[in-house]
Amino acid sequence: MSTGAPPSLQHLAMQILLSDQALAISALEDLPVLLFPSLFMEVYAQGHTQALKALVKAWPFSCLPLGDLAESPDMETFKAVLDGLDLLLAKKERPSRWKLQVLDLRNEHPNIWIQGYPSMARLSCPDVLTDKPRESHCSGMTEEPPLTIAMDLTIKDGVQDALQAHLLQWVRERREQVQLYSRKLQILSDSFSEIQKALLVVRLDSIQELVVSEFGHPGIMKELAPYLGRMKNLHILNFCNMGGDFYSHPHENLWYPWIIGEHLGQLQHLQELHVHHIVLLNANIPAIIRSLPPLKTLSLSSCLLKEADLRFLSQCPCSRQLKHLRLRRLPMESFSSEPLKALLGRVVGTLETLALEDCAINDAQLSAILPILSQCSQLSLFSFYGNHISMATLKNLLSHMARLGHLRRGLYPAPLESYRPQEWRQRYIDHERFANVRAGLAHVLRHIGTNQKVQICTRFCHHRNKCQSYSMAPDGSWVVTEEDLPGLSALPV
Repeated sequence: MSTGAPPSLQHLAMQILLSDQALAISALEDLPVLLFPSLFMEVYAQGHTQALKALVKAWPFSCLPLGDLAESPDMETFKAVLDGLDLLLAKKERPSRWKLQVLDLRNEHPNIWIQGYPSMARLSCPDVLTDKPRESHCSGMTEEPPLTIAMDLTIKDGVQDALQAHLLQWVRERREQVQLYSRKLQILSDSFSEIQKALLVVRLDSIQELVVSEFGHPGIMKELAPYLGRMKNLHILNFCNMGGDFYSHPHENLWYPWIIGEHLGQLQHLQELHVHHIVLLNANIPAIIRSLPPLKTLSLSSCLLKEADLRFLSQCPCSRQLKHLRLRRLPMESFSSEPLKALLGRVVGTLETLALEDCAINDAQLSAILPILSQCSQLSLFSFYGNHISMATLKNLLSHMARLGHLRRGLYPAPLESYRPQEWRQRYIDHERFANVRAGLAHVLRHIGTNQKVQICTRFCHHRNKCQSYSMAPDGSWVVTEEDLPGLSALPV
């Protein structure tokens, strides 16, 4: 005999109701509002497409958070939901109980279906409902706002997501009645025809985060740039992995940074810029960043940064209020320390995260920036792994960083004494030498009494976003761990 709890009367009533779909559909007009979420879950799970259409048509809440159900719909179920919207859109007058304004296909509201009616009734979507109803010039009456679909989009090469492709076509055919909002758009395709299918449908001013990756031809960026300038509410922009065939197109490469910069100047709400692994002939960082508003986050990695670019960055308006700065895999061994020193000097009062990772910074350069670095009073995370400094310089660095009261985590390179002579470039740690290094560092850490978690990084992989590091336990022993590299705005642990 089963010991499970017996089904509730509500559940039994819904099962009886769903045994006859025609009866269920006819009963919706008189169904108590509080039963709609539970009934929708049952209908959705059992794949009753006709009842699903009727439920969408009669949905009594402002938002239908379909993306928060446990499983993504199959194509038949998804089409049934859109068919229910079509039944509503076809009516000249909206049903008295119809309040639906947003079909949300994102996963934004965990457990809302389990919580049921109270949470569903309070649910609103302020991030997508940005337009006010328009007033009709003829009647003086307020027009109903168009139905909003909210979905994060990914455009990629190869086989496209079938549900997304169907939705784009469905919205394209109903432009006057439906608007598609996408808070996050990822462009991972080199086909501008596929990219344009989405850009011509989505509300460009709804996009808050844009990822542009995998371009093999700079001409694609030239086509995309005008659309970029119309993303007025963009907060996060990520350019990455654009190597491909750029060296074969010198004329386009010459104008590429200027094309980007011209349209970035229109993005006055931009807060974060990430430029990763961009290989361009005649790369011109100043052309890209000169018109940007003050940023909170700037991340540059694996791109052709020159000393003059770093100097320009230290004077550019976009860098004056930075909270998070990452410079990764930008070889600086031949740079003067002055541009980096000037850049840090601008943000000593605002910087919370600083990552100078795998930049070949040496003893002399670090010693030059150390006085200004130790004034970054708000710093909570400092990542400095992969640089080429001696044991004496590392000890000096740790002593200075211990004075920063907010610093909770630091990733530091294993010093040159951890390697055999002439082998440090291969990054093969000599275990005996490194044991002596750890003993010396343990003495320093006990002496300075730092509150930060000090990690000595011995191996890292940017491709896998992993690092191996040693940290000292409370008993004075060293513990080795492998973990993810910290995010740019990661909270200290």
